[in-house]
Amino acid sequence: MTAADEASLLYQRAACGLLSTTLDGEIAQVNDTFLAWTGWAREELVGRRLFSELLSPGGRIYHETHFAPMLRVDGEVREMAFEIATATTRIPVLVNAVREQSPTGGPPVVQLAVFGVAERREYERELRRERDRAEASEVRARALAQTLQQTLIPPSPPLVPGLEVAAVYRPAGTGEEVGGDLYDVFQVADDDWVVVLGDVCGKGVQAAVVTALVRYTIRASSVLAPDPARVLADLDTVLLAHGSERFCTVVLLRLRRHEGAWTVRMVVGGHPLPLLKSGDDPPTPVGTPGVLVGAFPDVERTSTELALLPGDQVLLYTDGVTEGRRGRVMYDDDRLAATVASHTGDAASLTETVLADVLEFQGGLPRDDIALVALRVPDGD
Repeated sequence: MTAADEASLLYQRAACGLLSTTLDGEIAQVNDTFLAWTGWAREELVGRRLFSELLSPGGRIYHETHFAPMLRVDGEVREMAFEIATATTRIPVLVNAVREQSPTGGPPVVQLAVFGVAERREYERELRRERDRAEASEVRARALAQTLQQTLIPPSPPLVPGLEVAAVYRPAGTGEEVGGDLYDVFQVADDDWVVVLGDVCGKGVQAAVVTALVRYTIRASSVLAPDPARVLADLDTVLLAHGSERFCTVVLLRLRRHEGAWTVRMVVGGHPLPLLKSGDDPPTPVGTPGVLVGAFPDVERTSTELALLPGDQVLLYTDGVTEGRRGRVMYDDDRLAATVASHTGDAASLTETVLADVLEFQGGLPRDDIALVALRVPDGD
């Protein structure tokens, strides 16, 4: 086989369709690959049809408005998408074209390479379908998580005789992603209440599931165990057995009223210590720091007791408050203490004041979830 024969064979059996046309688009040469793809016979094309006549109606318009002008101006066109019309179907293709001088000194010719992209198009369609399915799944998951969280965070705390109780919750960012902050206030017996504030590691559905587990474990254990430390020990056991690889921070208060006076027994598991504001004294952290809940087995936890006087306020908060950022500057403990120290209203206004200040500090868009619970003993009660 001569070199010319090899070149001809290579041209005819190329992996893409190859055509040569005049500047007006009349087909002068076509290879076997293109004919096999389209079902056209060589004698039906060469010298008888324009390349644009093989395109779909929309493709012909695009050919005249884009393809042909670009070829005249730039001398080449790269990866322009068309559909080649055959007798029975349409084949999606990408076309490269270049204008060349005739090797024999005749008029310029246009050399076209046509690449079939049917499989690529199907792959792209499948990618779009997968993306749409993933987005729909994400929407459903977010809706489920939000529904779960709405059941976990009470719309407003219950009325506790002789005690002001207020709470606020603000999700991170725009509020679309569900976090793991939780709070709960519930009665165990007459003048015997439990207040809990916690933060489960992570976000989304899994965090919401663990949040539910935390809340209802605390509720169940508090009925049987009067010591908050025992309640957190039970929660340790449940979370470790659950195997969720999720831990949480919790501050739990058991409040009892006797002859009009409130006493608090408190345990802290890896959570920021509550702030106590008593009289004219500056706010001070109260409680004994403890390790994360659900992270380690056989943890010894210690409860702290204190008495609340008329006018005393206790603020429980998650780390979304003190770790709020404005650039590299954190809201921090000192700013929180100053905000609490300057406050003179009731429990509800305290939570609203702190939340407003934290949001303003972060430009209205918090980096993390924020949950606050405030307790206040009314004056003269």
